[in-house]
Amino acid sequence: MSAAEVWPIVKILVLGGTGYVGRKLIPCLLEEGHQVRCLARDPGKLISNDVEAMGGDAIDEAAMDLAVNGCDSIVYLIHTMGNHSANFEELDSRIASNVSAAANRHQVKQIVYLGGLGNRQLDQTPHLRSRHKVARVLQKSGVPVTELRAAVIIGSGSASFEMIKALVNRLPIMICPKWVNVRTQPIAIEDALAYIMRSLEMRPLQSQSIDIGGPTILSYREMMLVVAKQMQLRRTIIPVPVLTPWLSSHWVNLVTRVAAPLARALIESVRSETVCENDIALRMFDVKPLGFEEAVSKALSRKDPASSELPISGNGGKVI
Repeated sequence: MSAAEVWPIVKILVLGGTGYVGRKLIPCLLEEGHQVRCLARDPGKLISNDVEAMGGDAIDEAAMDLAVNGCDSIVYLIHTMGNHSANFEELDSRIASNVSAAANRHQVKQIVYLGGLGNRQLDQTPHLRSRHKVARVLQKSGVPVTELRAAVIIGSGSASFEMIKALVNRLPIMICPKWVNVRTQPIAIEDALAYIMRSLEMRPLQSQSIDIGGPTILSYREMMLVVAKQMQLRRTIIPVPVLTPWLSSHWVNLVTRVAAPLARALIESVRSETVCENDIALRMFDVKPLGFEEAVSKALSRKDPASSELPISGNGGKVI
């Protein structure tokens, strides 16, 4: 953990502002009085007229340069999860390189990146590996990067949570891959947003990696059973060793509204354990994360418009 000082923020560039977390974060930033700019391929998807919207693709160097110019901080929420391209890792790296170079040119004070949990020393799924690489690329900018590493985000409209809820709701008996017993440490959307906001309030003197998660570590199977219980449903989950991610994704696509590419990305990421490896967040920020059951209860009690858009391919909730 690096030393830091509290500082006022004038303008924040949110990259990934039309995604699930971005749409939740922008109102929080505006409520705190920050100026918010977003670069989006479809600015019409932005939820507020108070945002300075710029049309463009993050892969375009010129568009990124214009977007970064004049901004004090960048919140990086872009993930190509669910992208149809086989070269999504290269795409992630190119986007991160564009941001890194522009941040350096325009002397941005800080980048806050919402990345993914997972032991970097172990063999990771392609999507987790790509998320870890993005952090390294961003750090090459010379601008202090606060990497907030999270796993499954629990909230109405989160692709991961909506997929779990849909499976639980539609299938009394589920045949699941054996890695359904892999452990993870989910976090409520409220807490993920709080950590991002607190990070933006601090001006770090150097890059830092902070693991964020709720207080509960449990398997994906246990998560589904908790969701089923809160939905007052009785469910049986049977792990089998032969269900591949490809087959699983098409199975999920048949019984839920999650598009196959996004479902495949979510399911593939399940194979890697995603639990916090440090307690920096608890020591550094005044955030007391919700327990899993409380987070699920809040998510089930709300109806988010994003939950009707699951077939999209984009960042969705497993911050994985």
